[in-house]
Amino acid sequence: MTAAVRITPYFDSYSSTFSYVLDQGPGSACAIIDPVLDYDPKSGRTRTDSAEQLIRFVQDNQLQLQYILETHAHADHLSSAPWLRQQLGGQIVIGQPITTVQKTFRGIYNLKDLAADGSQFDLLLSEGQGLDLGSLRIEAMHVPGHTPADMAYHVITAAGEADLVFVGDTLFAPDAGTARCDFPGGDAHQMFYSVRRLLSLPADTRLFLCHNYADGVADNPAAFCEHTVARHKAGNIHVHDGIDEDAFVSMRTARDETLDMPKLILPAVQVNIRAGQLPPAEDNGTHYLKIPLNVL
Repeated sequence: MTAAVRITPYFDSYSSTFSYVLDQGPGSACAIIDPVLDYDPKSGRTRTDSAEQLIRFVQDNQLQLQYILETHAHADHLSSAPWLRQQLGGQIVIGQPITTVQKTFRGIYNLKDLAADGSQFDLLLSEGQGLDLGSLRIEAMHVPGHTPADMAYHVITAAGEADLVFVGDTLFAPDAGTARCDFPGGDAHQMFYSVRRLLSLPADTRLFLCHNYADGVADNPAAFCEHTVARHKAGNIHVHDGIDEDAFVSMRTARDETLDMPKLILPAVQVNIRAGQLPPAEDNGTHYLKIPLNVL
């Protein structure tokens, strides 16, 4: 990997989520990927502890935040993107197919005020579109399956080297396999082809995860946040070389039927389809979340 590219991982233990800062050293432009807003479902209170770690790193290194990249509308944590933008500037970016997810969940939550056109985000990227970050190019790879709108972010150096990808929820660590496909709009067939596309990249390409559920991750996030394409092709329990589409879809469908819903899916999705903004305050000044009963 080109020495100028730096990836700094942070880990939220409650949701088992990695957030990243991507930069080229002190004083450079940077991007933040998949930032977490801490949320306590028992009290209904939010905190910014996780986001403040990112801010400290950005400020200590005199970085200029250009982009806050969301790989998808997460179901396991609330996004701190708008709070980070307020503190540091930058633009909130997500894949253009977020509009499909907005339309689906606008109905589920009966969010009559929600514009399902992606206008809550600053930039919508379609397949193959890119962003410049210093001498880096970040290209969007549409990898549907977990949701219709998942985007991976493929980082390419000025020399034309393509050696790292932020894969979102498409792939987990090799011993954990792949993400579920039973959320509204999910599709195991699409997931298979999205994964095979990622694994068609050069063998030494580094794939950075959104989640890891193993013990010890919080103590050393850097040791658990990435694996190469070669490692996945050789040993990913769900999609290693030799697993065909029918076998994958059968396994994924059967496994998904056994999984509980994520503990924060109901609060998280209605916030994240608004680019991390809380629902509008009501006439008493309080924000309220909606919990649809007997739907999911």
